[in-house]
Amino acid sequence: MRPGSGYGLGLKDAVLSGWFQNDTDELFRGIHVGTDDVVVDVGCGDSGNGFYCAQRGAHVIAIDIDPKVLAVVKSRIAQIDQALCTTLISDANPLPLANETATRVICTEVLEHVEDPDQLLAELFRVGKPGARYLLSVPGSLNENMQKCVAPPEYFERPNHIRIIDRQQFADMVTRSGLVIEEQTQHGFFWSVWWALYWACEVDLSNPSHPILDHWTEAWEGVLKLPRGHELKRQLDSFMPKSQIIIACKP
Repeated sequence: MRPGSGYGLGLKDAVLSGWFQNDTDELFRGIHVGTDDVVVDVGCGDSGNGFYCAQRGAHVIAIDIDPKVLAVVKSRIAQIDQALCTTLISDANPLPLANETATRVICTEVLEHVEDPDQLLAELFRVGKPGARYLLSVPGSLNENMQKCVAPPEYFERPNHIRIIDRQQFADMVTRSGLVIEEQTQHGFFWSVWWALYWACEVDLSNPSHPILDHWTEAWEGVLKLPRGHELKRQLDSFMPKSQIIIACKP
């Protein structure tokens, strides 16, 4: 997703939260990616995460239910090396992969969509090698409850978000799968507010140009430049994150 003028600042904000650490080749802090890795990205969407991994020489297996999305992913990664990408059309029930395929497993902003999160997490566990690292995320529950007040009703209907997952529920789901949680964190207060304003602006997501969205982006940029701006970001991210994140490993 590249929402207008917010994208560049949103990327900077994400990097401050731990995403896309180019100096250490970490997709998210603690998730180093290199040429020996096989990365399974489930519910990949446009697979910006997969593209980052392919840039570091990892083989990316991108999985989604939408063949058009997968065609875009394959085309993007082919700009690096088409041999680094495999695409699979699947609803992940089950995943069309052998046991112990992946060294890195990504599943971001997917569990809130599926009928049975425990089933999906069991599949994610199955396809990881022993010692595999997992990057998992779901929307923050406070943010989701705010969006529910202002978003169109279909945003919380199938095939969109059908459940709101709080912090403890998320941890319990991951633990039940057999994965060991190493870190549970969050990010994206900026995007929580951006989305709430987006619904009110009634613009197309493919080009969400609106003065209100631009003003919010400028305001947040100003916040980050304050002497305590990064500390304030961490505090607000903790209060109302766009995404909850779990870093886990398979024993």
